[in-house]
Amino acid sequence: MRTQKNILFHTFVGLDAEIINSATPDLIGLKGEIIDETKNMLIFRVRDENGGESVKKIQKKPNIFKFYLEDKTTIDILGKGILFRYFERAKKVKRRTAVLK
Repeated sequence: MRTQKNILFHTFVGLDAEIINSATPDLIGLKGEIIDETKNMLIFRVRDENGGESVKKIQKKPNIFKFYLEDKTTIDILGKGILFRYFERAKKVKRRTAVLK
């Protein structure tokens, strides 16, 4: 199970997430399920008001994300702190530079 302590060592695929700060103001508040992750991007499945779905590719670097974990907690993570592929993150990420208090 992904928790606040171990989230940086897991993939984000399958989690719900929200953009809480961005260099692009139009992205702030965007919510959706992460369906894929690359080194520089998170791919979201976003549902609109009409029940339709769309896929949005969001760059990690200029954004701050709020992840909704399985244990009903949330964690805010700086996109520039997770600019790794998920399988490289365990070796390279520094928790103090990625997670916001």
